[in-house]
Amino acid sequence: MDRTLVIAKPDAVARGLAGEIISRLERKGLRLAAAELRTIDRETAARHYAEHEGKPFFEDLLAFITRAPALFLVVEGPKDTWKVVRTLMGATNPAEAAPGTIRGDLGIEMTENLVHGSDGPESAAREIGIFFPSLAS
Repeated sequence: MDRTLVIAKPDAVARGLAGEIISRLERKGLRLAAAELRTIDRETAARHYAEHEGKPFFEDLLAFITRAPALFLVVEGPKDTWKVVRTLMGATNPAEAAPGTIRGDLGIEMTENLVHGSDGPESAAREIGIFFPSLAS
C-alpha cells in the first residue's frame, strides 16, 4: 500500500467539511490508515512548511495552520496515492480549481483552501514522519 498525508485544515474543520473531505477520499477508493484531530504548535508547523521559510507568506501560513484544530490523515491506496489525492483536491487557488474537486466545489479563498496533500512520495514520507511517527517508513 502507498501512503500519503492529508490535512483538513482549520478552515475545513471550522466549516464542518472534514467529513465531506473524508467521504470524497473514501468514495475514490482510498482508505484511512490514521486520523487525529489536533491543534499543532508553531514548531511543528514550521517543520511541516520548511520549504516555504523565508517566503513572504510563511508567517501567515504558520498563523493559519496553528489557529485552531485540523484533521490529520494518513491515506492509503495503490501506487501514487499522493497524485490521486492532489487531483481530488484541485488547484491551490479555489478560483482556479475545477468543479468536482474539493477546492473547486467548497473553497473560496487562496489563503483558506481547506485541504493539504503531500506533493510527492518523498514529502509524504517526511510529513507522515512529522505527524504520525509510528507510521513512518
